Amino acid sequence: MSEPTLSICIATRNRAAFIGQTLDSILAQITDEVEVVVVDGASTDNTEQVMRAYLQRCPRLRYLRLVENGGIDRDYDRAVLEAQGKYCWLFSDDDLLKPGAIQAALHAIAQGYCLLIVNAEARSADLSTLQQARVLPIGEDRTYGPQDQERLFVDAAKYMSFLGCVVIRRDIWLMRERERYYGSAFIHVGVIFQEPLPGRTLFISEPWIVIRYGNASWTARAFDIWMVQWPRLIWSFPHLSDAAKRRITRREPWRSKVVMLLSRAVDGYSMQAYRERYEPLLTSRCDRLFARLIARTPGVAVNAAALLAFRLARPHDELMRVNFRASRFYYRNYLSSLFGGRGRGSAGRHGSRS
Repeated sequence: MSEPTLSICIATRNRAAFIGQTLDSILAQITDEVEVVVVDGASTDNTEQVMRAYLQRCPRLRYLRLVENGGIDRDYDRAVLEAQGKYCWLFSDDDLLKPGAIQAALHAIAQGYCLLIVNAEARSADLSTLQQARVLPIGEDRTYGPQDQERLFVDAAKYMSFLGCVVIRRDIWLMRERERYYGSAFIHVGVIFQEPLPGRTLFISEPWIVIRYGNASWTARAFDIWMVQWPRLIWSFPHLSDAAKRRITRREPWRSKVVMLLSRAVDGYSMQAYRERYEPLLTSRCDRLFARLIARTPGVAVNAAALLAFRLARPHDELMRVNFRASRFYYRNYLSSLFGGRGRGSAGRHGSRS
Protein backbone atom coordinates (compact mmCIF):
# COMPACT_ATOMS: atom_id res chain seq x y z
CA MET A 1 0.00 0.00 0.00
CA SER A 2 1.47 3.35 -1.06
CA GLU A 3 2.23 6.08 1.46
CA PRO A 4 -0.82 8.37 1.70
CA THR A 5 -0.89 12.08 1.03
CA LEU A 6 -3.76 12.67 3.46
CA SER A 7 -4.63 10.98 6.74
CA ILE A 8 -8.12 11.62 8.08
CA CYS A 9 -7.61 11.43 11.84
CA ILE A 10 -10.58 10.78 14.13
CA ALA A 11 -10.55 10.49 17.90
CA THR A 12 -13.73 8.95 19.24
CA ARG A 13 -15.38 7.73 22.41
CA ASN A 14 -18.84 6.21 22.79
CA ARG A 15 -20.07 7.30 19.36
CA ALA A 16 -21.22 3.93 18.03
CA ALA A 17 -24.53 5.49 17.02
CA PHE A 18 -22.85 8.05 14.75
CA ILE A 19 -19.38 7.01 13.64
CA GLY A 20 -20.68 4.57 11.03
CA GLN A 21 -22.42 7.35 9.13
CA THR A 22 -19.29 9.48 9.43
CA LEU A 23 -17.15 6.68 8.00
CA ASP A 24 -19.64 6.03 5.20
CA SER A 25 -19.30 9.66 4.08
CA ILE A 26 -15.49 9.37 4.07
CA LEU A 27 -14.87 5.87 2.74
CA ALA A 28 -17.13 6.45 -0.27
CA GLN A 29 -14.60 8.94 -1.64
CA ILE A 30 -11.14 7.87 -0.47
CA THR A 31 -8.42 6.97 -2.97
CA ASP A 32 -4.96 5.42 -2.72
CA GLU A 33 -3.76 8.85 -1.58
CA VAL A 34 -5.91 8.74 1.56
CA GLU A 35 -6.05 6.73 4.78
CA VAL A 36 -8.38 6.95 7.79
CA VAL A 37 -7.02 6.59 11.34
CA VAL A 38 -9.47 6.17 14.23
CA VAL A 39 -8.26 6.31 17.84
CA ASP A 40 -10.83 5.03 20.32
CA GLY A 41 -10.48 6.45 23.82
CA ALA A 42 -11.65 3.32 25.63
CA SER A 43 -15.30 3.43 24.54
CA THR A 44 -17.74 1.65 26.83
CA ASP A 45 -20.44 1.24 24.16
CA ASN A 46 -20.19 -0.94 21.04
CA THR A 47 -17.89 1.39 19.10
CA GLU A 48 -15.31 -1.39 18.79
CA GLN A 49 -17.80 -3.76 17.15
CA VAL A 50 -18.85 -1.07 14.69
CA MET A 51 -15.24 -0.35 13.84
CA ARG A 52 -14.34 -4.04 13.37
CA ALA A 53 -17.08 -4.34 10.76
CA TYR A 54 -15.68 -1.38 8.82
CA LEU A 55 -12.11 -2.71 9.07
CA GLN A 56 -13.16 -5.78 7.12
CA ARG A 57 -14.45 -3.59 4.31
CA CYS A 58 -11.69 -1.02 3.92
CA PRO A 59 -7.93 -1.75 3.92
CA ARG A 60 -7.14 1.96 4.15
CA LEU A 61 -8.86 2.25 7.53
CA ARG A 62 -6.83 1.74 10.71
CA TYR A 63 -8.26 1.47 14.22
CA LEU A 64 -6.48 1.81 17.54
CA ARG A 65 -8.39 1.10 20.73
CA LEU A 66 -6.78 2.59 23.84
CA VAL A 67 -7.03 0.88 27.21
CA GLU A 68 -8.00 4.15 28.90
CA ASN A 69 -9.47 7.47 27.85
CA GLY A 70 -6.71 10.03 27.49
CA GLY A 71 -9.01 12.97 26.69
CA ILE A 72 -9.76 14.57 23.35
CA ASP A 73 -6.48 16.48 23.01
CA ARG A 74 -4.20 13.56 23.83
CA ASP A 75 -6.19 11.20 21.60
CA TYR A 76 -6.07 13.51 18.57
CA ASP A 77 -2.36 13.93 19.11
CA ARG A 78 -2.06 10.14 19.19
CA ALA A 79 -4.03 9.89 15.95
CA VAL A 80 -1.58 12.26 14.22
CA LEU A 81 1.35 10.25 15.60
CA GLU A 82 -0.19 7.08 14.17
CA ALA A 83 -0.89 8.70 10.79
CA GLN A 84 1.35 8.14 7.78
CA GLY A 85 0.12 10.91 5.52
CA LYS A 86 1.92 14.14 4.72
CA TYR A 87 -1.21 16.02 5.83
CA CYS A 88 -3.71 15.26 8.58
CA TRP A 89 -7.39 16.18 8.51
CA LEU A 90 -8.53 16.30 12.15
CA PHE A 91 -12.08 15.17 11.66
CA SER A 92 -14.90 14.82 14.17
CA ASP A 93 -16.53 11.49 14.95
CA ASP A 94 -20.16 12.39 14.23
CA ASP A 95 -20.07 14.83 11.31
CA LEU A 96 -20.05 14.11 7.58
CA LEU A 97 -17.98 14.92 4.52
CA LYS A 98 -19.89 15.93 1.42
CA PRO A 99 -19.06 14.11 -1.83
CA GLY A 100 -16.05 15.78 -3.42
CA ALA A 101 -14.61 17.05 -0.13
CA ILE A 102 -11.54 14.85 -0.19
CA GLN A 103 -10.71 15.71 -3.81
CA ALA A 104 -11.05 19.42 -2.94
CA ALA A 105 -8.61 18.95 -0.06
CA LEU A 106 -6.13 17.00 -2.21
CA HIS A 107 -6.29 19.70 -4.88
CA ALA A 108 -5.44 22.38 -2.28
CA ILE A 109 -2.69 20.22 -0.77
CA ALA A 110 -1.08 19.92 -4.19
CA GLN A 111 -0.70 23.72 -4.21
CA GLY A 112 1.64 23.58 -1.22
CA TYR A 113 -0.43 25.13 1.55
CA CYS A 114 0.68 24.22 5.07
CA LEU A 115 -2.82 24.58 6.55
CA LEU A 116 -6.34 24.29 5.15
CA ILE A 117 -9.44 25.52 6.97
CA VAL A 118 -12.54 23.95 5.44
CA ASN A 119 -15.92 25.61 5.79
CA ALA A 120 -19.00 23.69 6.94
CA GLU A 121 -22.75 23.84 6.96
CA ALA A 122 -24.64 23.25 10.20
CA ARG A 123 -27.60 20.90 10.39
CA SER A 124 -29.77 19.68 13.20
CA ALA A 125 -28.54 16.73 15.24
CA ASP A 126 -30.57 14.34 13.07
CA LEU A 127 -29.30 16.15 9.91
CA SER A 128 -32.85 16.85 8.72
CA THR A 129 -32.78 20.65 8.99
CA LEU A 130 -30.24 23.07 7.53
CA GLN A 131 -29.49 25.63 10.21
CA GLN A 132 -26.70 27.64 8.60
CA ALA A 133 -25.41 27.24 5.05
CA ARG A 134 -21.93 28.52 5.91
CA VAL A 135 -20.84 28.41 9.54
CA LEU A 136 -18.07 30.88 8.72
CA PRO A 137 -20.03 33.36 6.59
CA ILE A 138 -17.32 34.11 4.05
CA GLY A 139 -18.26 33.57 0.42
CA GLU A 140 -14.84 33.34 -1.19
CA ASP A 141 -11.60 31.46 -0.64
CA ARG A 142 -8.91 33.38 1.25
CA THR A 143 -5.16 32.92 1.40
CA TYR A 144 -2.97 33.93 4.35
CA GLY A 145 0.82 34.15 4.35
CA PRO A 146 3.10 33.75 7.37
CA GLN A 147 2.90 37.51 7.89
CA ASP A 148 -0.92 37.34 8.05
CA GLN A 149 -1.20 35.25 11.21
CA GLU A 150 -3.16 37.88 13.10
CA ARG A 151 -5.63 38.34 10.24
CA LEU A 152 -6.08 34.56 10.08
CA PHE A 153 -6.64 34.49 13.83
CA VAL A 154 -9.29 37.22 13.75
CA ASP A 155 -11.07 35.75 10.73
CA ALA A 156 -11.10 32.10 11.73
CA ALA A 157 -10.22 31.36 15.38
CA LYS A 158 -13.83 31.29 16.58
CA TYR A 159 -14.81 28.95 13.76
CA MET A 160 -11.77 26.80 14.47
CA SER A 161 -13.17 25.91 17.86
CA PHE A 162 -14.82 23.33 15.59
CA LEU A 163 -11.94 20.88 15.26
CA GLY A 164 -13.17 19.11 12.11
CA CYS A 165 -12.29 22.02 9.83
CA VAL A 166 -8.49 21.64 10.19
CA VAL A 167 -6.17 20.03 7.62
CA ILE A 168 -2.55 20.56 8.68
CA ARG A 169 0.82 19.43 7.42
CA ARG A 170 1.85 16.62 9.74
CA ASP A 171 5.48 17.71 10.15
CA ILE A 172 4.35 21.13 11.43
CA TRP A 173 2.11 19.45 14.00
CA LEU A 174 4.92 17.20 15.20
CA MET A 175 7.45 20.05 15.46
CA ARG A 176 5.27 22.12 17.77
CA GLU A 177 4.50 21.99 21.48
CA ARG A 178 1.45 19.84 22.09
CA GLU A 179 1.42 18.41 25.59
CA ARG A 180 0.84 21.80 27.20
CA TYR A 181 -2.55 21.87 25.43
CA TYR A 182 -3.71 18.51 26.78
CA GLY A 183 -6.90 19.16 28.71
CA SER A 184 -7.67 22.43 26.92
CA ALA A 185 -10.18 20.77 24.54
CA PHE A 186 -8.59 22.76 21.69
CA ILE A 187 -5.13 21.31 21.06
CA HIS A 188 -5.40 22.13 17.35
CA VAL A 189 -5.87 25.85 18.03
CA GLY A 190 -2.85 25.82 20.34
CA VAL A 191 -0.67 24.03 17.80
CA ILE A 192 -1.66 26.38 14.97
CA PHE A 193 -1.40 29.73 16.76
CA GLN A 194 1.45 29.21 19.22
CA GLU A 195 3.73 30.86 16.66
CA PRO A 196 3.43 32.02 13.04
CA LEU A 197 3.02 29.23 10.51
CA PRO A 198 5.94 28.63 8.14
CA GLY A 199 3.84 28.70 4.96
CA ARG A 200 0.56 29.74 3.41
CA THR A 201 -2.92 28.94 4.73
CA LEU A 202 -6.01 28.50 2.56
CA PHE A 203 -9.53 29.03 3.84
CA ILE A 204 -11.89 27.01 1.62
CA SER A 205 -15.23 28.81 1.61
CA GLU A 206 -17.22 25.94 0.08
CA PRO A 207 -18.94 24.09 2.96
CA TRP A 208 -17.60 20.58 2.36
CA ILE A 209 -18.44 19.47 5.92
CA VAL A 210 -21.85 18.77 7.44
CA ILE A 211 -21.84 19.51 11.18
CA ARG A 212 -24.31 17.59 13.29
CA TYR A 213 -24.99 20.70 15.35
CA GLY A 214 -26.28 20.18 18.87
CA ASN A 215 -24.71 16.74 19.28
CA ALA A 216 -21.70 17.68 21.39
CA SER A 217 -20.80 15.34 24.24
CA TRP A 218 -19.10 17.92 26.48
CA THR A 219 -22.07 20.06 27.51
CA ALA A 220 -21.64 19.08 31.16
CA ARG A 221 -18.28 20.87 30.99
CA ALA A 222 -19.58 23.87 29.04
CA PHE A 223 -18.85 26.44 31.74
CA ASP A 224 -15.28 25.25 32.23
CA ILE A 225 -14.62 25.03 28.49
CA TRP A 226 -16.03 28.38 27.34
CA MET A 227 -15.55 30.50 30.44
CA VAL A 228 -12.11 29.23 31.51
CA GLN A 229 -10.27 26.94 29.07
CA TRP A 230 -11.06 28.72 25.79
CA PRO A 231 -10.19 32.27 26.94
CA ARG A 232 -7.09 31.00 28.73
CA LEU A 233 -5.92 29.44 25.48
CA ILE A 234 -6.75 32.44 23.28
CA TRP A 235 -4.96 34.85 25.61
CA SER A 236 -1.85 32.63 25.80
CA PHE A 237 -0.45 33.54 22.38
CA PRO A 238 2.23 36.21 22.99
CA HIS A 239 2.74 37.27 19.37
CA LEU A 240 -0.92 38.19 18.84
CA SER A 241 -2.26 41.60 19.92
CA ASP A 242 -4.72 42.08 22.76
CA ALA A 243 -7.07 43.76 20.29
CA ALA A 244 -7.13 40.62 18.16
CA LYS A 245 -7.71 38.40 21.19
CA ARG A 246 -10.60 40.58 22.38
CA ARG A 247 -12.32 39.96 19.03
CA ILE A 248 -12.35 36.25 19.84
CA THR A 249 -13.18 36.27 23.55
CA ARG A 250 -12.86 38.36 26.68
CA ARG A 251 -9.91 37.48 28.88
CA GLU A 252 -12.31 36.63 31.71
CA PRO A 253 -15.78 36.29 30.18
CA TRP A 254 -17.22 35.11 33.47
CA ARG A 255 -16.88 38.66 34.81
CA SER A 256 -19.64 39.79 32.42
CA LYS A 257 -23.16 39.50 33.82
CA VAL A 258 -24.55 39.35 30.27
CA VAL A 259 -22.27 36.44 29.36
CA MET A 260 -23.27 34.61 32.51
CA LEU A 261 -26.96 35.14 31.79
CA LEU A 262 -26.49 33.74 28.28
CA SER A 263 -24.67 30.79 29.76
CA ARG A 264 -27.61 30.26 32.10
CA ALA A 265 -30.01 30.44 29.14
CA VAL A 266 -28.32 27.52 27.38
CA ASP A 267 -28.01 25.52 30.62
CA GLY A 268 -24.26 26.03 30.75
CA TYR A 269 -24.32 27.65 34.19
CA SER A 270 -25.90 26.42 37.41
CA MET A 271 -25.34 26.42 41.14
CA GLN A 272 -23.17 23.33 40.69
CA ALA A 273 -20.99 25.17 38.17
CA TYR A 274 -20.86 28.12 40.54
CA ARG A 275 -19.65 26.01 43.46
CA GLU A 276 -17.21 23.88 41.49
CA ARG A 277 -15.66 26.39 39.08
CA TYR A 278 -16.91 29.94 39.50
CA GLU A 279 -16.85 30.74 43.22
CA PRO A 280 -13.05 30.33 43.52
CA LEU A 281 -12.59 32.88 40.72
CA LEU A 282 -14.52 35.63 42.49
CA THR A 283 -12.96 37.83 45.15
CA SER A 284 -15.76 40.38 45.57
CA ARG A 285 -18.69 39.64 47.86
CA CYS A 286 -20.93 41.61 45.51
CA ASP A 287 -19.77 39.55 42.49
CA ARG A 288 -20.50 36.34 44.37
CA LEU A 289 -23.96 37.60 45.24
CA PHE A 290 -24.74 38.37 41.58
CA ALA A 291 -23.26 35.02 40.48
CA ARG A 292 -25.49 33.11 42.90
CA LEU A 293 -28.49 35.17 41.84
CA ILE A 294 -27.93 34.35 38.16
CA ALA A 295 -27.43 30.66 38.97
CA ARG A 296 -30.77 30.64 40.81
CA THR A 297 -32.71 32.65 38.24
CA PRO A 298 -35.31 30.39 36.57
CA GLY A 299 -33.68 29.09 33.41
CA VAL A 300 -36.94 29.13 31.45
CA ALA A 301 -37.31 32.88 32.00
CA VAL A 302 -33.70 33.62 31.05
CA ASN A 303 -33.97 31.42 27.97
CA ALA A 304 -37.13 33.16 26.76
CA ALA A 305 -35.61 36.61 27.30
CA ALA A 306 -32.42 35.63 25.48
CA LEU A 307 -34.34 34.26 22.50
CA LEU A 308 -36.32 37.47 22.21
CA ALA A 309 -33.20 39.65 22.56
CA PHE A 310 -31.32 37.75 19.84
CA ARG A 311 -34.31 37.74 17.53
CA LEU A 312 -34.45 41.53 17.76
CA ALA A 313 -30.77 42.50 18.03
CA ARG A 314 -28.98 39.70 16.14
CA PRO A 315 -31.50 38.26 13.68
CA HIS A 316 -28.79 36.56 11.57
CA ASP A 317 -27.25 34.61 14.45
CA GLU A 318 -29.28 31.48 13.83
CA LEU A 319 -26.86 29.07 15.53
CA MET A 320 -27.05 30.92 18.83
CA ARG A 321 -30.83 30.71 18.67
CA VAL A 322 -30.46 26.99 17.96
CA ASN A 323 -28.47 26.73 21.21
CA PHE A 324 -31.28 28.46 23.10
CA ARG A 325 -33.91 26.18 21.58
CA ALA A 326 -31.85 23.08 22.32
CA SER A 327 -31.53 23.95 26.01
CA ARG A 328 -33.65 22.08 28.51
CA PHE A 329 -34.85 25.55 29.53
CA TYR A 330 -36.50 26.17 26.15
CA TYR A 331 -40.18 26.23 27.03
CA ARG A 332 -41.14 23.29 24.80
CA ASN A 333 -38.36 21.10 26.19
CA TYR A 334 -39.19 22.21 29.71
CA LEU A 335 -42.89 21.41 29.34
CA SER A 336 -42.03 18.10 27.72
CA SER A 337 -39.85 17.14 30.67
CA LEU A 338 -42.57 18.14 33.13
CA PHE A 339 -45.09 15.90 31.42
CA GLY A 340 -42.89 12.87 30.99
CA GLY A 341 -41.18 13.64 27.69
CA ARG A 342 -37.51 14.12 27.09
CA GLY A 343 -35.89 17.50 26.42
CA ARG A 344 -33.03 17.68 24.03
CA GLY A 345 -30.41 19.04 26.38
CA SER A 346 -28.12 21.96 25.73
CA ALA A 347 -26.51 22.24 22.35
CA GLY A 348 -23.20 24.02 22.43
CA ARG A 349 -20.74 22.69 19.83
CA HIS A 350 -17.08 22.51 19.10
CA GLY A 351 -17.19 19.39 17.08
CA SER A 352 -16.01 16.42 19.02
CA ARG A 353 -16.11 14.47 22.18
CA SER A 354 -14.40 14.89 25.54
